[in-house]
Amino acid sequence: MSTAIIIAICSLLLLAYAFDITAPRTRVPAVILLLLLGWVVKQGVIFFDINIPGLDAFLPVLGSVGLILIVLEGALELELNRSKLGVVLRCVLAALLPILMLSFGMAFLFSHYLGYSFRDSIINVLPLSVISSSIAISAARNLPVRGREFVVYESSLSDIFGVLLFNFFTLNETIDSGALTSFSFQLILIIAVSFVATILLSYMLNKIDHHIKFAPIILLVILIYEVSKVYHLPALLFILLFGLFLGNLDEIKQVRWIQRLRPDKLDKEVHKFREIVTEATFLIRSLFFLLFGFLMQSNELLNIDSLGWSLVFVAAIFVTRLIVLLITRTPLIPYVFFAPRGLITILLYFAIKPSDQIGVVNNSLVVQVIVFTSVMMMVGMMLARTHEKSVPPPALPGE
Repeated sequence: MSTAIIIAICSLLLLAYAFDITAPRTRVPAVILLLLLGWVVKQGVIFFDINIPGLDAFLPVLGSVGLILIVLEGALELELNRSKLGVVLRCVLAALLPILMLSFGMAFLFSHYLGYSFRDSIINVLPLSVISSSIAISAARNLPVRGREFVVYESSLSDIFGVLLFNFFTLNETIDSGALTSFSFQLILIIAVSFVATILLSYMLNKIDHHIKFAPIILLVILIYEVSKVYHLPALLFILLFGLFLGNLDEIKQVRWIQRLRPDKLDKEVHKFREIVTEATFLIRSLFFLLFGFLMQSNELLNIDSLGWSLVFVAAIFVTRLIVLLITRTPLIPYVFFAPRGLITILLYFAIKPSDQIGVVNNSLVVQVIVFTSVMMMVGMMLARTHEKSVPPPALPGE
């Protein structure tokens, strides 16, 4: 039995690799094929009456680790300097405005017409308001450098803003000055933790001479992230800052205290570290979406009762995205289609307390929105001609 499981996992991951390397030509996001493959495997298991133990508990674990690695991988690739200030500003607006517009707009709709409380409504809507970096970043590899940069910044910041707002509303029964003060303190604290942890981890990366040196760093990053979550700190901010620091050593190596880290030597180790993170990200992301596809129920995807609200959500997602791209003067094709929901949506949805859940946002609606937005991203990738590589976002005035 164990041999069969190993053979199956290896075969599925090799297929996932095939999906990944063929995505630039087929313009079909690997996540769609992974979900479909997981669902097909589930049908085979049912048909042959194979007994598979409960796998539900593994999904949040894979999701958390995958989210950490995906944001870290994206941050390591980003170049941050004064010339990028305009890009960062545009990405902040492109990430934050849709979340605010969608979450508050849909929450008002639910509270006004369906009778749910505004707080419960916004908690349930927020998971569906966040762009999934796990899907967007992997698909953005097919875009030109500036387009990929825009998607990585935007989706990573969307994850961070989404988690911040979700924690803010779930942890506070009432929104008052005390809640805002606590929220501000959490932000300051995670920035301080990020600074100290980044320096210590960078020092370890530079000083460890043992032949095993990258695994402990990754494990410590995951540990710091999870401990920060226990204390309700915006832990994704630490991941983003850590990745940006390592990925931009050339920009800050003139700083005196940075020179103590021997940035030239550290830069070589960072290149190796980036390769390890990229490989690990592929494995965890593939396993997550294969498992999600395996656990996905056909009746959830085809549930007519939730289809109407799913289409309302999808329409609202792309209308708000269209508005925001026009505001930030970003080309519409293919970026208007880069609004997938996925890993972060699932994690936040699972984190909703039973007492805060509302009936209209259920498993079927979440699955349908994830599938529809992924299909829309596929359409956008196909519209962008291969030889043009799509049009990168224009520079802001003065950039």
